[in-house]
Amino acid sequence: MEHAFGPYMKQLREQQGFSINQLAEAAGISNSQISRIENGVRGVPKPITIRKIADALGVPYTDMMKQAGYIETGQAADVQDVPEWATYKDRRDFKRMLEDEDDLMFDGIPLDEEDKKRIKDVLTGLFWEAKQMNKRKKPGESDPRS
Repeated sequence: MEHAFGPYMKQLREQQGFSINQLAEAAGISNSQISRIENGVRGVPKPITIRKIADALGVPYTDMMKQAGYIETGQAADVQDVPEWATYKDRRDFKRMLEDEDDLMFDGIPLDEEDKKRIKDVLTGLFWEAKQMNKRKKPGESDPRS
């Protein structure tokens, strides 16, 4: 599906009436990176880059992640697709921590709703990236990180 992501992104950009430079500025990434993605030179960007592009274009992040191949069609980033080590309590506690009205802090500074959403998005992106990497690993191949 990699070959289809660039033209898909270009079509979205053109539908929204953005030039490459306008999208680059709105997304906070370089115009050369946008061009390389659209022309298939760069390939599929990382989930965090897809998040920036989706936000800038005002399109669903999940749709772009599906087109990029991070999420299989019909699959959603939901509770059923969590790491094997995560128990129901882990999932519940993590969700509660990010959605709780109490102050969640980093380095002594309270995080606002946008910060919490970003944390959730980054962790989701990291999860899908790790899942894709595990799919590419051949059976019986050892993990190079261990």
